[in-house]
Amino acid sequence: MEIKYSFQLKLRGDDFNGHFTNGLSMANSVSVHRCKKVFEDNDKTVFEADAYRVTAYHTEKNNIRECYTVFENISDSVLTLDMLSSFCIENIDADMMHRATSFWSAEGKLLSQKLTTLNMEKSWSGHGTRVEKFGQIGSMPVRKYFPFAALENTKKSEFVAVQLYCASSWQIELFRNNDPLTLTGGLADFDYGHWCKNVKPGESFASPKAVVSIGASLNEVCDRLVQAQKPRISPVDEDLPVIFNEYCTTWGNPTIENIEKIAKKISGSGVKYLVVDSGWYKKPSENWWEVIGDWNVNTDLFKNGIQEMCDIIKSYGLIPGIWFEFEKAAPLSEMYHNTNHLLKRDGVPITVEGQRFLDMRDSWCVDYLTKKVIHFLRDNGFGYIKIDYNDSIGVGCDGAESLGEGLRQTVLATQDFFRKISDTLPDLVIEGCSSGGHRLEPSMMQLISQASFSDAHECESIPLIAANLHRLIQPKQSQIWAVLRSKDDLHRINYSLTAAFLGRLCLSGEIFDLDDEIWENVLTAIRFYDKVKNIIKNGKTTQIVCQAEDYNHPEGYQLVLREYENTALLVAHTFKNGANPPIDMYLNGWTVADEFGSNLDNDFRGKAFLLKR
Repeated sequence: MEIKYSFQLKLRGDDFNGHFTNGLSMANSVSVHRCKKVFEDNDKTVFEADAYRVTAYHTEKNNIRECYTVFENISDSVLTLDMLSSFCIENIDADMMHRATSFWSAEGKLLSQKLTTLNMEKSWSGHGTRVEKFGQIGSMPVRKYFPFAALENTKKSEFVAVQLYCASSWQIELFRNNDPLTLTGGLADFDYGHWCKNVKPGESFASPKAVVSIGASLNEVCDRLVQAQKPRISPVDEDLPVIFNEYCTTWGNPTIENIEKIAKKISGSGVKYLVVDSGWYKKPSENWWEVIGDWNVNTDLFKNGIQEMCDIIKSYGLIPGIWFEFEKAAPLSEMYHNTNHLLKRDGVPITVEGQRFLDMRDSWCVDYLTKKVIHFLRDNGFGYIKIDYNDSIGVGCDGAESLGEGLRQTVLATQDFFRKISDTLPDLVIEGCSSGGHRLEPSMMQLISQASFSDAHECESIPLIAANLHRLIQPKQSQIWAVLRSKDDLHRINYSLTAAFLGRLCLSGEIFDLDDEIWENVLTAIRFYDKVKNIIKNGKTTQIVCQAEDYNHPEGYQLVLREYENTALLVAHTFKNGANPPIDMYLNGWTVADEFGSNLDNDFRGKAFLLKR
């Protein structure tokens, strides 16, 4: 596919494009058309106009292109950007568009549509721009959609795919007048995300990064995009240890007694981390979500301080972890009323269902959280932090030239605090979470060791969501929960455990109430995971075959094949009416070296196969 790289730009005061696009798209404005190309090589293209210079970077790195755009003001006046693209790919010949949709507990579902279905055929005369524009507004970057798109030429089996590195409001748009197509995207523009940026004389502004991949299949281009991500993995976390998170065990009511009970049970099992989730800071009469913000250890629960709990966890050979949601404040906290340090819109604190947001641009907030989070982790001996984030700022906040720019600055300040945590505590394992998977976006994923794949802790859709994420994040970062209930039979337990082999194995639930046979089966699963985690970490997903469409009532089966050198991992799940899937089709050339799970001769079964050449 002979594509071309360019840019899109809209300066305030310049004419909008015609073709009935005003209010729909800011692309192809006079700000673009007045620019002339002055330089081009394999890595960048430079354009100039009388008042500004635009450099569109498109640097080739290991089968992908890293793209971003730099706008320079070379005039004597302030210029206001209302739109600046991160990437602009021209000359695309395609007839199909793939996107990854995302809602709470339904992350990454593939949406594949013909361009004819989207009414994207060119008009009879070439007049009247066809536009398909989508994105996300707020501080949950994969709410509704992931910042990802792929275009396919079904006749030629050619794909071009892109992933944006943007944790604030973003947009991607596909448009055409005549053939071929143009795909562009970046920060959500002024019309869509209330973003503008004032650039003073002599100053410049750089867009967020995007990565572009070209290949012969959707799995191939997605794998290249995912492999281009460079996550910050703690040295302790490199070998993908097993996690135990006690949230689905205590439901926000951890005590010194139940934490020790869990630690005793999982000691020597192959689990490395015991993560204490929400509630460690609340009083028994309070709900955990109503008290966040002050981060004072509840001495009713932990009479001798929380270090005693850490020491107990360590005494069982485990690394202690703790939950925070430090960007937020709830009504029963003092921080909630400290409005001088909270985000506002039109002078009023942004409040979402009783929750407010710290202004992470504020040095006072950074100093406060340094003490409450970083020093707390260091002084008490924690080796793991789970950072949650359970709502969105929305369109933006005060403090900049636009609400969208205020949001962008706030999100970047949050990312700076993530970096401060890891710079101060380099061995610390950082887990990202945002109501499960609302922050599974590359610029956030690069700051952490692993992330909660979803809040779908006990749903039948877990293997579906876990497989979706192979196209979007590295499986070695995708923490998948296997919640174990004493009422579950062996087949249901195996269904959960095998789903977790699609990423990082995280256990939770009533492990001390499981009978001996079930617990021994869990230990067998951990040993099997230990055999295949090198494939999870280093492999390439070559097949995702899924018949299920309805995630609440899945039918059929799913098969996921991930290969690494002369080994592979095949994970199979059956749903309603999905018994006896065609496993042999995917064993061609492979020998089964080991397996775990239930026979696939009935509904809602799970089985995993370690394969070798």
